[in-house]
Amino acid sequence: MTEYNTLSEKELQTVIDQAKKALKEKQNIKRNEVIAQIKSLATSIGVTVVIKEDEKKSVKKGKKVAAKYYNPADESQKWTGRGVTPKWMRALVEAGHDKSEFLI
Repeated sequence: MTEYNTLSEKELQTVIDQAKKALKEKQNIKRNEVIAQIKSLATSIGVTVVIKEDEKKSVKKGKKVAAKYYNPADESQKWTGRGVTPKWMRALVEAGHDKSEFLI
């Protein structure tokens, strides 16, 4: 086995890439063997099996949410009212202000 400490970063990355490729190939071979076994067993009892390939699921991006609040000290700072409260809003609320004062 290769002594990895003696390899350069580029050589290590090459080894990693080759290992990933080899692993993927072995997994595909194993998968195809298992599919063949399933089909063979199904045929032996007179059943037809259709194996659908997983399709890449599309990633749906969330819709952009309009800002709901603004920072009166710096109007370029806005907040949608979702997620973690920004520091500037926390400071204003702690100072006794109500969030509704800063509605857009």
